[in-house]
Amino acid sequence: MANWMGMRLSLKTAGGTALVAFVFATIPALLIPRLGVFANRLRIVWGTVMSFVFNVLFMARFPFYNQFHTTYNAQQVMGGANEKLSAVLTMMIQDYGLIWRLSIAMLLTALCFMILRWLLRRPGFSLPAVFAGRPWFFAPFFLLVFAAFFIFVRFGGSFTFGKGINWESSGVTNDNFLNECVLDDAQAMYRVKNQKQRMDAGNLATFVDKDNIRDYAKFVAGHSEENGDDLTPYLARTAQGPCIKKPQHIFIILEETGMAWPLLDKYADLHVADGIKSLMASPHGYSTHSFMPNGEYTSVAFDGIISGLSEMRVAVNYQPRSIREPYPTALATQFKKLGYQVDFWYGGNPAWASMKPFSLAQGFDHFYGYTDMGAPKINTFGTADEYIFSLLAKHLASEPPTVHVVKTASNHPPYNIDLEAKGFDLEHVKELTRQMPDVEDPDQLALEIGHYWYTDKVVTEFIKETEAAYPDSLFIVTGDHAVRTDPSRHPSMFEHQAVPLLIYGDGLTKDMLPANAAGGLTNILPTIMELIAPKGFTYYSIVPSLTEQPDGMGVGFNTSCFLTQNAMGAVDKDTMEALPWTPASGFDAEAERAKAMKWIPAVRTISWWLATHGTNLNAE
Repeated sequence: MANWMGMRLSLKTAGGTALVAFVFATIPALLIPRLGVFANRLRIVWGTVMSFVFNVLFMARFPFYNQFHTTYNAQQVMGGANEKLSAVLTMMIQDYGLIWRLSIAMLLTALCFMILRWLLRRPGFSLPAVFAGRPWFFAPFFLLVFAAFFIFVRFGGSFTFGKGINWESSGVTNDNFLNECVLDDAQAMYRVKNQKQRMDAGNLATFVDKDNIRDYAKFVAGHSEENGDDLTPYLARTAQGPCIKKPQHIFIILEETGMAWPLLDKYADLHVADGIKSLMASPHGYSTHSFMPNGEYTSVAFDGIISGLSEMRVAVNYQPRSIREPYPTALATQFKKLGYQVDFWYGGNPAWASMKPFSLAQGFDHFYGYTDMGAPKINTFGTADEYIFSLLAKHLASEPPTVHVVKTASNHPPYNIDLEAKGFDLEHVKELTRQMPDVEDPDQLALEIGHYWYTDKVVTEFIKETEAAYPDSLFIVTGDHAVRTDPSRHPSMFEHQAVPLLIYGDGLTKDMLPANAAGGLTNILPTIMELIAPKGFTYYSIVPSLTEQPDGMGVGFNTSCFLTQNAMGAVDKDTMEALPWTPASGFDAEAERAKAMKWIPAVRTISWWLATHGTNLNAE
């Protein structure tokens, strides 16, 4: 089915490519026969250029899919387009085999050129005898056949739009990999173009409804009163009073590819998450597995933690508004009101995705990338996690009370940490992953979760050492996203998407928050505020604190999925799944989806409005 649909969809690609040569070569040569030589040259040039483009895209789709589990999509392609060309080329050469992949593309292009040249040198076919000497008869017949063929190609093997196919309707199987294979590279890039246009219009993310912005503002405010034309007052929340002593230092740690599935009992024998599990088991540790990242990529996690905005398919870090002034929900400006300095520590390049200027514009006092730290470069993306925390630890002695947002980098391709030198038994874990069912590449999985183990080890050691030196510290640990490393070829939605949340510190008790509260990355700021802020302190957040459950939000979501305490579902489909801890009696799918849909449109729409229009509710 996938091959059949792919052939129909690629008929449109082939037809569109051939149409250019038909219009600019075939038709002129028919009208002016002496242009025949020129027409053939034009076909050679056009055919060779398009062969090169398609061969390059074909060779690039393999590492792209391996990295993002999708064919070309707007968020990653446009993100790469916004990066410095030198940085992108360096990354592609060092980590993704640009040289040898480009060489293969050029060889394939040369082969296509020779085939095309051979075809064009062959004599053309004579008209059937019935048309000989009757151009007046042939012309309308040809026009009719061409028109019918054009429609057939245009709709992907159909004569009507209703029975045709396009990139949005091509996902006909229940397997994501096969659905992505249906798209050829041209159709995938056409998808990028369409998605970018919708991003700019603000209607790509499902449930962005800008016409109801005022209703959503009142909903998140928790009352039906109008607060004027400024969105800011609707986002104001009042702290109920501190639960713990105000910490000297707060650490918000976003672990690269920090998925939740290694913490499940069924994967306990892997022993790759023992560090965070030990902190979760502590009397001073609260944890929930009902937690979602802001999106499916690192840049979206940056956007969420820095700005307080939910993922809605707008690159917040590239919005001009993001550089002009902080959003009212921005993390740094609100902690400064509590007397904290706010710093960002990132193991990658500070220029990546404009994160340094974006963070500083949103109120951070300092942004330290690996180049700013003076840390050694371990791979294209930056330094190893141990250097981040080692340098941060040395920095603490000279700091005032500070909030540190820390983004790790090691659990990421090219996965080149020497794991065995760090104490990880890679060969033993390979034996275990080879016994796991439905794993595409057990040895690669072992390597990837070995890097997960490395980050877990480094983070746990840092927390314990810092706790000993600065007992009045508060630690929050979660993942920037999951998606990259799955335990099988067909993971559950939870295994593919969810991340854990750990809140750990002196004075914290497990009963300060509801058991296994459901939420997401943007719930972190209001939750910390309700734990440490003085009674009556005003802060701004689109979403409420996790402490307000079960009467509060009770849902976490990202680009494609949502999660409650009892179930997980697709945002734009009816698909629902039980969670690993869902009772045997099951769940009420309609009720769980309704709980999520109370919040998703409101949070996404307000986030979109703030990113594109600011706080003025009258903005056009």
